[in-house]
Amino acid sequence: QVQLVESGGGLVQAGESLKLSCVVSGSIFSINAMGWYRQAPGKERELVAATTSGGITNYVDSVKGRFTLSRDNAKNTVYLQMNSLKPEVTAVYYCNAKLQITGNNRIQYNYWGQGTQVTVSS
Repeated sequence: QVQLVESGGGLVQAGESLKLSCVVSGSIFSINAMGWYRQAPGKERELVAATTSGGITNYVDSVKGRFTLSRDNAKNTVYLQMNSLKPEVTAVYYCNAKLQITGNNRIQYNYWGQGTQVTVSS
């Protein structure tokens, strides 16, 4: 009923930029929060950046000043602009949406995208 489709990952060199996109589609009543998480090999999934419907955005400290999250509510899309990339950010990046679906808007559901690989070479 709900799909999150990510795009924009790839292989880049240190110092370059990438922009990730995630489109949420389906029987959506409202999207409360959208964001990006990442999981590097052997590590737990961690929050990178997320924004609420009220416009509050949080970033993990290590990306502040280099990554920018933006959201287009009309398109149910969230973006992550990643600049000055470093090898240590190499991971699979997952889009996340906390939303309510039509026909059952009392419950907030947590949806994940399939993940997109970001690899930064030194």
